[in-house]
Amino acid sequence: MTRKLDRRSFLRCAMTSGAALGVCEFAPRLVAIPAWAGPQKQDDARFTVEAKFYEKLPNNKRIKCKLCPRECTVGDRERGYCGVRENRGGIYYTLVHSRVCAAHIDPIEKKPLFHYLPGTLAFSVATAGCNVNCKFCQNWDISQVRPEQVPADYAPPKLVAELAKQNACPTIAYTYSEPVVFSEFLMDGADAGHEAGVRSVVVSNGYMQEEALKSAYGKMDAVKIDLKAFSESYYKDVVVGELKPVLDSLVTLRKMNKWTEIVYLVVPTLNDSDSEFRGLARWIKTNLGVDVPIHFTQFHPQYLLKNLPITPVPTLERAKAMADAEGLHYVYIGNVPGHPAQNTYCPKCHRMLVERVGLTATKMLIRKGSCPFCQQPIPGVWHA
Repeated sequence: MTRKLDRRSFLRCAMTSGAALGVCEFAPRLVAIPAWAGPQKQDDARFTVEAKFYEKLPNNKRIKCKLCPRECTVGDRERGYCGVRENRGGIYYTLVHSRVCAAHIDPIEKKPLFHYLPGTLAFSVATAGCNVNCKFCQNWDISQVRPEQVPADYAPPKLVAELAKQNACPTIAYTYSEPVVFSEFLMDGADAGHEAGVRSVVVSNGYMQEEALKSAYGKMDAVKIDLKAFSESYYKDVVVGELKPVLDSLVTLRKMNKWTEIVYLVVPTLNDSDSEFRGLARWIKTNLGVDVPIHFTQFHPQYLLKNLPITPVPTLERAKAMADAEGLHYVYIGNVPGHPAQNTYCPKCHRMLVERVGLTATKMLIRKGSCPFCQQPIPGVWHA
C-alpha cells in the first residue's frame, strides 16, 4: 500500500509520526516523500508564497492579516500569531506552502468523518503552525512551533495528488496541525487533486474569517470542525481563541451546502456540564439541522492538561443521550473502541447501516444514499 521507506525517510517520518496520532487512535502507516523532493534547507524559497488573505496598511510597510479573526497587524520582518506568515517589505508571505512535516495514510474514520466514503483511505498531510493554543493539543510538537523548528519535505500539490493516487487514497486530508494557517497550500492542493481525480477534506478548528473560509474550504469535498466547547470562557482560557467565529463558520459551511461533521472533545470538569451539552445540541438543531453528525470524543491527558483524567464513558453517554433527546439524528461517541455509538443507525427504523470496529468500517449497507430497509435518506457522501 505504501512505498518502501529508506532509513533516512523512515527516521524523518518517525520524528513526526507522533503528530499524526489522534487520541486513542491506531498508529498510521508511514509514507516516504521521494528523495528528490526533500528535505530542503529551511529557508528554501520554494516554501515561500505570497499570502492570499491580507491588506496593506499605510505607512511603515505594515499589513493586516485577514485570514483568521485575530487580524494580526504585522510590521516589516515580523510574523503573525501563527508564526508561519511573515511580512517582508509590506508583502505578506506564507512560509509553509508545500512544506510538509507529516505525511501518512489514515482511514477516513480517523479524522473522524463517518458520513464520507466509509472504509476508504485518506492521504493525510500537515505543515507546522496553528492560530490557537489548545492546552490539550496532542499535536503540539508541530502545531505550536515555527516551521523552521521541525523537519519538513518539499511536497508540492501535484506530488501530493500523485502520492494519493499511488497509494489508493481517493482523498487528500489536510489535518494534524491547523489547515487554516496553510490555506494557500490547501487550496492549490485541492485544485491539483481534483485535476487528478482525488478529493480533498479538511480537519480544522474553524477559527477563520468568512471570506477566507469560503475561498479555501469552498474547494473541499468535506469538512470536519473541532468545536472545542460551547462557552466563550473555555475558548478564552483553554483554547486562546473565541467561540463565536467558529459557530459563524459552521453556519457559513451549512449555507454553502458543504458536508460537515463536528467533533466535541469532552474534557472532564472543563466542558462537560449538562447545560453545555444541551445548549450545543439545541444550537446545532436550530442553526445547522438535525442531520449534521456530532462526535462526542473521549479526552486523554496531553500537552498542558496532563492533570485531568480520561473522560469517563458515562459522561460521553450522557452527552449523547441529551443530543438524542433534542432530536439530533447522528450522535457518535469517539475514542471508545467497540462502543455501539460508533456505528451509524437509520433515524427512522433504527437498523444499523454502517458498522465500525475501531477505525475500520466493517459493514456498509447504505444504498444510493438511503436505508435499504425503509428507504429513509441518509445524508452524507457514501460513494465515490
